[in-house]
Amino acid sequence: MSSYQYEAIDPQGKTISGRIEGDSLDAVRRKMADPHYYIVSLREVRGGAGGESLFDRFRRVKLRDLVIFSRQFATMIDAGLSVVKCLDILQQQARDPKLKSVIAAAKHDVGAGASLTDAMGRHPLIFSNLYVSMIRSAETGGILDIVLDRLATFLEKEQEVRQKVKSAMMYPSVVFAFATLVLIALVFFVLPKFRMIFEAMEVKLPWITKAMLNGSQYAIQYWYIPLVTIVGGFVAYRLYARTDRGRYNIDALKLRVPIMGELLMKISVSRFARTFGTLISSGVPVLRAMEIVVETAGNRVVGETIRQARSSVKEGERISGPLFQSRIFPVMVTQMIAVGEETGRLDQMLSKVSDFYDGEVDSTLKGLTSLIEPLMIVGLGVIVGFIAVSVVSPIYTLVGSVQ
Repeated sequence: MSSYQYEAIDPQGKTISGRIEGDSLDAVRRKMADPHYYIVSLREVRGGAGGESLFDRFRRVKLRDLVIFSRQFATMIDAGLSVVKCLDILQQQARDPKLKSVIAAAKHDVGAGASLTDAMGRHPLIFSNLYVSMIRSAETGGILDIVLDRLATFLEKEQEVRQKVKSAMMYPSVVFAFATLVLIALVFFVLPKFRMIFEAMEVKLPWITKAMLNGSQYAIQYWYIPLVTIVGGFVAYRLYARTDRGRYNIDALKLRVPIMGELLMKISVSRFARTFGTLISSGVPVLRAMEIVVETAGNRVVGETIRQARSSVKEGERISGPLFQSRIFPVMVTQMIAVGEETGRLDQMLSKVSDFYDGEVDSTLKGLTSLIEPLMIVGLGVIVGFIAVSVVSPIYTLVGSVQ
């Protein structure tokens, strides 16, 4: 199937342009003639579907741009504009080229008679399964503006959590990268100079200095061994993580890491509650909502627990029972879900769980940051002190022999 660039006049007399896929020029002409478009020009585009490069085709849209898109879409639908008109305005306002082209394609599909759900479902890299399912329920219930507003709120909270994690890890990452560069410079450039000086003076070296200089020499001679080990380990990790069993074992190991495992569990619980609550409040059936939550859990252990709970719910059990028996979810979460099931306010209880664990994630990140900073300072102090003592000790020995 090829991609074609077109310029046409729509049934309202407005000139439009865009790209459309088809098997041939005649097939594209027939496809565009169905909604009564008058074709002004039509030509085949070389270089991939939609005229995009391979990188652009698989590039994702930033979460912030998707939040703005959803919020503006909800506002215009609430104002009474048609879906096609909303998409036309959103296409003109979009700054991201990828999002702009996707909106243009969705506008064309909706104008040709497709539902908004089908139009968005053709772009899974931009609109997730969760997004499309909520749009489907919105179109069925006639509450598109409400659901779009909920989607925007959901995506904003997701973006906020991601930003908190990134901000907390920024300082340790920068310090670690700088310390690594300094250590490499010392090992490969500074210490060999001291080795030459000490050998020229024929001074007797302490064991700590010998250990440091020998380590530097081995690092210079066999520099490729750590590099091959790191690259090989990373490749092996990626290959193992692609298998179902490997992904499950890695995610299970992450949850057992002190402090970090607790943080990852809180993030997973918060995402589960937020996603599940948003889907239920938007009218998505419980079983379908749980199926989507499995895909968006972010952790294979948590996802597998929800999958097993879904099987139990399918057989007539409540949601809280299987989650409690799994021993993965905290007791407080399962109890609040049980209360929500009994009172018929499950979506509200899930929202409260999500808000609570968002706060827990924030406090845990602050505690983790306050713990990492002194540990990194102590670690850097030990490294610098070891190098300083190793370099200064022979100098004291040399001064003593001269006296």
